[in-house]
Amino acid sequence: MENNRSSKRTVQDAELGKAGDVRNGGISRTTPRSLSRAVSPPLKKRRTSPEEGEEESFPAEEQAKKQPCSYRRVVASPFHLTTIRSLGQNSNKDTVSLKGLLGDPLIKECWEFNYLHDIDFLMSAFDSDVRHLIKVHVIHGFWKKENTNRLQIQSDAARYPNITTHHAYLPEPFGTHHSKMMVLLRADDTAEIIIHTANLIPRDWSNMTQAAWISPRLPLLKPDAQQNNSSPRSSLPAGSGEKFKIDFLNYLRSYRAACNPLIDQLAKYDFSSIRGSLIASVPGRHSLVDDFPTRWGWAAMKETLKSVPVRQAGDRVQGGGDVDDSEKPEVVIQISSIATLGPTDNWLKNTLFEALSGSQGPKTLLSSKSKPDFKIIFPTPDEIRKSLDGYASGGSIHTKIQSAQQAKQLQYLRPIFCHWANDSADGVGTTTTTPIREAGRNRAAPHIKTFIRFANHNTKNSIDWALLTSANLSKQAWGDAQSKNNAGEPQVRICSYEIGVLVWPELFADSDGTSSGSKTGQKAVMVPTFLTDTPASHGSEKDRTSLLGEKQGSASTSGNGEEDGKGDDEKEEKSSTVVVGLRMPYNLPLQRYGLQEVPWVATANHLEPDWMGQVWRHE
Repeated sequence: MENNRSSKRTVQDAELGKAGDVRNGGISRTTPRSLSRAVSPPLKKRRTSPEEGEEESFPAEEQAKKQPCSYRRVVASPFHLTTIRSLGQNSNKDTVSLKGLLGDPLIKECWEFNYLHDIDFLMSAFDSDVRHLIKVHVIHGFWKKENTNRLQIQSDAARYPNITTHHAYLPEPFGTHHSKMMVLLRADDTAEIIIHTANLIPRDWSNMTQAAWISPRLPLLKPDAQQNNSSPRSSLPAGSGEKFKIDFLNYLRSYRAACNPLIDQLAKYDFSSIRGSLIASVPGRHSLVDDFPTRWGWAAMKETLKSVPVRQAGDRVQGGGDVDDSEKPEVVIQISSIATLGPTDNWLKNTLFEALSGSQGPKTLLSSKSKPDFKIIFPTPDEIRKSLDGYASGGSIHTKIQSAQQAKQLQYLRPIFCHWANDSADGVGTTTTTPIREAGRNRAAPHIKTFIRFANHNTKNSIDWALLTSANLSKQAWGDAQSKNNAGEPQVRICSYEIGVLVWPELFADSDGTSSGSKTGQKAVMVPTFLTDTPASHGSEKDRTSLLGEKQGSASTSGNGEEDGKGDDEKEEKSSTVVVGLRMPYNLPLQRYGLQEVPWVATANHLEPDWMGQVWRHE
């Protein structure tokens, strides 16, 4: 849970400038966007067929429209990092800024959902020529009329006659409205959904690591193609746009009357181009066995992962046999807040980790042996001190270790804790000879939240699935352990609103978005990318074999680079593989905490000066 309460400390926040104006690096413009845009689009250039062996790159939101091809395709990352103000262009390639997301003059209506809001900062991101014409809806979670945050939002919004504020329905006393999302309705009769990790305040969009998932532009449905939103769950595959639409509208219905106008509008749009599953939480007690088509919290992950194929560690074990521990998968949880989970790891292991361990297919002895290991990335005090904003960034990152129960929690978390920057002198698990894959964000403190399953915990060269979400590590966000309602039926209690998107490589395998790869024979792998959204377009045959090996079994090569015993069919399969990038926010390999290292605690005093000479005091 985020905390916006001020701490008494001797630290000055760094100057909070505006985010970059454009998506590619935040380079400012001197000419208004509305005056520099071409009146009509340029003529499309006829594209010649690629040469044999050439690779073609498509944005994630457009790749499903492309026709099948017999050469290797690459798909850009469906997740995008945000621009970091104090970093150079090389570290900001393919990034997005708030002005880049909201600065289009074709936006006519914006629904903005968040935990913290700076109204002036939000309005400054819209195109100056039309910002007074855009219908802006601000959804917050401060339901008490005397709440100072609510009063501030109302006071600031009163200066803009085109803003309407709404407070979310919050039946749980310990819940928050933590979702971070924008829904844009445009004058060209399209809609766009942006699910991200940043509060709507300047600091979150300047020097902190954040990310966003951006939907394709959704067109209006044809008049004769009105969809029935009450379709049974079994008829809609996970990851499809149709299933996403049903889950998304169900999520909006949890706000009750506040979002009814938005629901009515979005029901008219075609979501079929979306590739991903909505993983969201809404407050309340939710049945786990009813016919409602949408699950929430950890139950949503558990249900969706039943449809997600993963690489099994036994795929490369000849004739069966034991699974090699060096080839086990690993789920890396990277968050900015850890709540009190309990003095034992019962909830963590038996509820959350169990939900994150699922996959498509029957449970077997072999698959039970290949359950993933888990790691948690969370910054230490030293990493906060060295971050771009120094201690000021620590006000957005939270956990506690002071009480007896919290100290017990630290004992079972420490063995799986990993560094954010991965360059600690006291850390464990890397050496000076280990090649570092640089993400370019080690000094931008993390407010991003990602859950990524790597197919091999040692190499981390391929990814089974990835989740970008607002949810941190807490029972309030993911839900308590399963309990029973008055009728004796299993249920889950959730306190907060959260929202995220889960993706996996098979969603991008075929031109029609099916996940089986059966129509075209194309296979898909997802690979981590660093400093760019797009996988390397030219790789050696050895690299391609490695990627395929982690997903489908290793292929041996002879000394001259030719594969032993491989026929033309398998070689063609390799050349037609779709390679999907996933933009990494942290360096690899990971570095575990040393025995004496502890996580950053914002409610403790930190008297060692940060790189700017400031100290952190909390009273």
